[in-house]
Amino acid sequence: MLCMAAVPCDARTGANAGDRNRAIMADFARRFYELHDVRGAFERYVAPDYVQHNPGIADGRAAAIAALAPMFARPGGRFEVKRILVDGDMAAIHLRGSADPTKPGAAVADFYRLRNGKIVEH
Repeated sequence: MLCMAAVPCDARTGANAGDRNRAIMADFARRFYELHDVRGAFERYVAPDYVQHNPGIADGRAAAIAALAPMFARPGGRFEVKRILVDGDMAAIHLRGSADPTKPGAAVADFYRLRNGKIVEH
């Protein structure tokens, strides 16, 4: 892969920031939604000082794990990632899901900002 001057890239691998962020978001989504490993996804890919714009969840990685793990790790919960969009340091995950198997669920889009290979804002 060729690194362009206008696109930050990793000199060791040649991957540009968009490619790296796309891989991060894809693995984060796989761990979080498919494997229901909220703690593992957050500990690997989310910065400790993560900013959460959901008023029902406090800032910080630990607060997000505490709030989200019980909901997303419930037996029977189902989440299907429809698409992941990445534009530089911004990313969106579009999914259809339900944490409660007795409810039909909803379509959701989550928006993220990354910095230095970590999710820093949601």
